[in-house]
Amino acid sequence: MRYFNIAGPCNKAEHYMIEASSRLHGVERLIEMKQYFVIHAARQSGKTTYLRDLEQRLNASGKYYALYCSLEMAQGIADPETGIPEIVRKIQNVLRLSEIPNGAEFAREASYENFTGVLNTELVLFCKRLDKPLVILFDEADCLSEGTLITFLRQLRDGYNSRSSYPFVHSIALVGMRNIRDFKARVRPESETLGSASPFNIVTESLTLKNFTTDEIRALYKQHTDETGQVFEESAVELVYEQTCGQPWLVNAIAREVIEKQLGDDYTRPVTSEMAEKAIQTIILRRDTHIDSLLERLKEERVRKVIEPIIMGEYVADRLSDDFQYVKDLGLISDSDRQLKPANPIYAEVIARTLTYNVQETLAEDDDVHQLPRYMKNGRIDMDYLMRDFQQFWRENSDIWVKRFDYNEAAPHLILMAFLQRVINGGGQILREMAAGRGRLDLCIVYEGEKYPIELKLRRGEKSRSQGIEQTLRYMDVYGAREGWLAIFDRDTDAVWDDKIYMEKEAVGGKTVTVIGL
Repeated sequence: MRYFNIAGPCNKAEHYMIEASSRLHGVERLIEMKQYFVIHAARQSGKTTYLRDLEQRLNASGKYYALYCSLEMAQGIADPETGIPEIVRKIQNVLRLSEIPNGAEFAREASYENFTGVLNTELVLFCKRLDKPLVILFDEADCLSEGTLITFLRQLRDGYNSRSSYPFVHSIALVGMRNIRDFKARVRPESETLGSASPFNIVTESLTLKNFTTDEIRALYKQHTDETGQVFEESAVELVYEQTCGQPWLVNAIAREVIEKQLGDDYTRPVTSEMAEKAIQTIILRRDTHIDSLLERLKEERVRKVIEPIIMGEYVADRLSDDFQYVKDLGLISDSDRQLKPANPIYAEVIARTLTYNVQETLAEDDDVHQLPRYMKNGRIDMDYLMRDFQQFWRENSDIWVKRFDYNEAAPHLILMAFLQRVINGGGQILREMAAGRGRLDLCIVYEGEKYPIELKLRRGEKSRSQGIEQTLRYMDVYGAREGWLAIFDRDTDAVWDDKIYMEKEAVGGKTVTVIGL
């Protein structure tokens, strides 16, 4: 029986899968045109599955010899004198296992002393023996760095430019998480140049794998239904798309969590949206390898420069920078619909929880921190009482905690999120809406069917309050709420606490906005 795969490439015999070729168009045309190109997409989005399938299809066509080759073994080898021989030996090994004629002859007598030309030489000699064009699909190409990367690309460029004189590889795909512009950022400071003979100028196009659409998620889940009879309710499919935005690993992980862990492979029960939601929360808290590897990137300065303004709702200064492209290529952010935000709600949640983890843990150890029952009144959360407690906490602890945050500018937003998360853990949920350029962070506490919308802003001049009230009212309308809360942080170090700390209510059109000064 097939299953939902969350580890390694998929194959039709063992796994439910959507043909990766449906999510990436134009590759065969580029190969036909003898082009060298890049395919990049986030981790575990189907790149290797796609390349293996493409290799089989190209070989089956009878027009080409296609070879898949991972360069992961050369990761961390900066010195080309060591790195290039490793790459040649890797190609040698995969050719020996392939059905390409004379594969065992590749680089049999290679001279590795000439590490600046051995790859080019051996590929020329091998292509001379072939009766059909050779296509090489280099996976994990972004593992290469510094001298090894430059020397590798220069030898490919030399072969590419000389193809009219002697045989060379017909078409090459460089595949990885990152776009080739980030390859460039990793081998030289911005102030230096590789000159007119840049090894990057042979790449004609940079393509990316798209995420699943709602229809593709539905089709993927239907494969399981057809084989087992177990139905995914439409509301579950819609929730999965809403929370994952079609990220393939997440789509598979949610289905697997429900079917194998929650239901214990009991196929008589349908998969509901409630089950999918529970699976999502489990995946968020468990921090599987896929998520953990992404969140490790949050520690990098170039990632912080992009993620921090998104948390605060500020504008990202330079969307043309290599840092911005790097974070986008990692799959952490999305700029679809002209709105820059976390790539999906699940990533937004794990980003927030990761950055606030230390605060939450410290609060958990504090005997004076009271849990949700303290803030309950007539079956509802007493938000005014809760926010007054936070005001006191912020007044007493902000100087200490802000200094501990790498994300210093976003520290107020993160600390309030940590405080609220700690209070409602096990008893409710916080919905977060992060997007650059909106001038605020939207939060909504959901508890026992009630919704409590909260706006977080930094004080930026006299209009911050009036603008914040308007924004809060619009946010309240989204949830049909009659009450909302606007938290305004004043980062002016010269202002006295008695002026910064206040709580005032504004009545507007039958609705109430409570403004909390911090």
